[in-house]
Amino acid sequence: MVPSALAVSQLYRHCDESELGLDSNEDCGAFDVALGQARAVDAIRFAIDMPHEGYNLYVAGSTGVGKHQLVNQILRDQCHSNARGQAGVYDWCYINNFAEPHKPKLLKLAKGTGAQLKGDMKNLVERLLMALPNTFQSDEYKQRIAAIQEEFQEREEQLFKSLEQRAHDLDLAVLRTPDGFTIGPVKDGKLMGSARFHELPEAEQNQIKANIDTINEQLKQNLQTINSWQEEGMEQVKRLNQGFVRQAIDPAMVQLKTKYGELPDVIRYLDDVHVDITNSAGDFMVGDDAKAAEPRLHSRTGNFFRYQVNVVVDNSQTAASPIIYEDNPTYQNLIGHVENYAEYGALTTNFTLIKAGALHRANGGYLILDAHALLLNGFSWQAIKRVIRSREIRIESLERVLSLATTITLDPEPVPSDVKIVLCGDRMLYYLLKYHDPDFDLLFKVQADFSETIERDTEATRLYAGIIRSIARREKLRPLAAGGIARIIEQCARNAEDSRKLSLHMQQLGDLIRDADFHTRQQGHSQIDRAHVQAAIDQRIWHSSRYRELLQQQIEQGSLLLSTRGEAVAQINGLSVLQLGDFSFGRPARITATARLGGGKLIDIERESELGGAIHSKGVMILGALLASRYAPNQPLALSATLVFEQSYGPIDGDSASVAELLVLLSAISQLPLKQSLAVTGSINQLGQVQAIGGVNEKIEGYFDVCQAQGLSGEQGVAIPASNVRHLMLRQDVVEACAAGDFAIYPLQTLDDAIELFSGLKAGRAGKNGHFAKSSFNRRVQDRLQKLGQLMRQQKTAASKKQAHRNG
Repeated sequence: MVPSALAVSQLYRHCDESELGLDSNEDCGAFDVALGQARAVDAIRFAIDMPHEGYNLYVAGSTGVGKHQLVNQILRDQCHSNARGQAGVYDWCYINNFAEPHKPKLLKLAKGTGAQLKGDMKNLVERLLMALPNTFQSDEYKQRIAAIQEEFQEREEQLFKSLEQRAHDLDLAVLRTPDGFTIGPVKDGKLMGSARFHELPEAEQNQIKANIDTINEQLKQNLQTINSWQEEGMEQVKRLNQGFVRQAIDPAMVQLKTKYGELPDVIRYLDDVHVDITNSAGDFMVGDDAKAAEPRLHSRTGNFFRYQVNVVVDNSQTAASPIIYEDNPTYQNLIGHVENYAEYGALTTNFTLIKAGALHRANGGYLILDAHALLLNGFSWQAIKRVIRSREIRIESLERVLSLATTITLDPEPVPSDVKIVLCGDRMLYYLLKYHDPDFDLLFKVQADFSETIERDTEATRLYAGIIRSIARREKLRPLAAGGIARIIEQCARNAEDSRKLSLHMQQLGDLIRDADFHTRQQGHSQIDRAHVQAAIDQRIWHSSRYRELLQQQIEQGSLLLSTRGEAVAQINGLSVLQLGDFSFGRPARITATARLGGGKLIDIERESELGGAIHSKGVMILGALLASRYAPNQPLALSATLVFEQSYGPIDGDSASVAELLVLLSAISQLPLKQSLAVTGSINQLGQVQAIGGVNEKIEGYFDVCQAQGLSGEQGVAIPASNVRHLMLRQDVVEACAAGDFAIYPLQTLDDAIELFSGLKAGRAGKNGHFAKSSFNRRVQDRLQKLGQLMRQQKTAASKKQAHRNG
């Protein structure tokens, strides 16, 4: 039975404005980004509340569906209500390690404390830069130093007087010279010369020499004593200096220790600072007096970096758990890094140049990353996995990781990690990671799969209207009239490729509303109405349709052959969809077939020329199997046939042309003509059932445009799978042409429906003997195949006899 054309009401499902429940702009519901995402919302909340390791989150969905927005909204809400959000966050600081400067120490402080400690240490240095010089220039200090010096000078003089007296008793003199000391004999109160000394008797000379040796030995002992006294004096000065330093710094240190008394790590740090300042108080001294040094105080403060506090993460302004989105997840941006500076021709660094990464800033909270961007950055994926496994953030340069470091660097103490990782990406990337990375399942145990569509019922329509109005209010656009909202909802159903569903692609929705607002403003109107939305849709299509128009022109000029009238054997109009970025359109194409006596081979020219994809090849194999089982179940096919998309010069894939290919093949076999006024799209299975395909609206509209350009005759139309009827949301001009009887859409359920529609003949049913009814289309196909089979057998018999004759 020839299928009847679809009713106009089946071609486009209008949005009833009364279902919106909106009479004014104030009557809309609140914006709810989670509409239709109950599954994803539950997964996100589960991952947030799960305290165990490995329950990080992968958010899967197409770009623009609203993943980031929904994740951020849920995280903000949950951070204020669950235990993780109430646990608080910390400031993370690096301080100098006075024992091992290349291994800076870590301080974990309550939020806001890090900045306070940093300021207090800066104030301490400034205070000491003023106080210590004044201390060492005080009269008391000078008097104490002078007393020590006088004491040791007096002891030294007494020692030398004792030496000189003993020398005098031995008729010797001890003289101080610029080069040291000289000991010589004395006669009659005068130093004896060398000539006179040698005139003395030998015994007397020997006695004088012995006396000189005695005094010289005593002199050596005295010098050793003096050296020990100098060390003793230096120690006394050091103790004196330390006492005065403590006198200057103790009040400030006591004040700091009192302030941070409940923080043991800070107290230990302050003790280390106290010891270091005490031992290096001279660094605080200047040549000028304190008043002259005061203008240089700020510049001098920077020289004492070892007493600074490097607050790498300051959460003083963070109310709850941090939510960080890193849009450029490079290795350094995630892990942090240590900067360097040039000094005397070499690169050097210190702990104040340690910089935090996104993982540090998100510690105690959540880090959101784009999965594709993360995998594009070398080493970032491995770094994230290492942090999750080890639960610590270790700052290491890539040079060090790769053992390529040639400069001095630091080894900062690692930061304990308590961060949930949220990866946002598409589904394909999720499954690729699950398949290729054995760690992925262990580290990302939760998937939040975003829905692309929602059922278009009354409640969903009302909520969707609320979303539309809320977007307009949020972006300060013009208010929407009910007609404008209805047209937007209809277009969202078209975007979902299903009249009974609505697309949840929030980016597309927002773009459409903004485009419609532009046209409203251009026309000087105060409300966005149906006409403005349609203008926005038409303009976007027009901007992207240059290539479609070029193909249309080639068909009109006859460069691309396509008939929309009459009948032809072994020729049919098929339909395909071309996708150019986010714009898709239908392209009619002529499909032809040939059939002759052969060995049962069905040649797909697209596959043979390596232009056909795997799915298209599968479709051709299916129709070959259907042909054999339906028309020649008890004999081999004595057929050689070919199929081709004419004037196709690019790749072809998909099985949506398999109904057209089977019809044109049957026409070539039976030599029965097919209507050229009709086009067909649909997939077919081995049982002869027509199956749904994609892009049905674009395919119908593409063929309609050709028919309209060549002139509508009232006979043109498109046959589609019956299961695609619910997907129809056709353009208004197509609907109007169908309403006027100038065009028609036909639903197909089986191959026989297509045969009767395109041939005008009865398809015919097979009887118990396997033969189809006489004069039917199927019988003509069957008879031709049987005739080809007989010819094949006759040829084989003749060939056998000929071969036997030769052998005889």
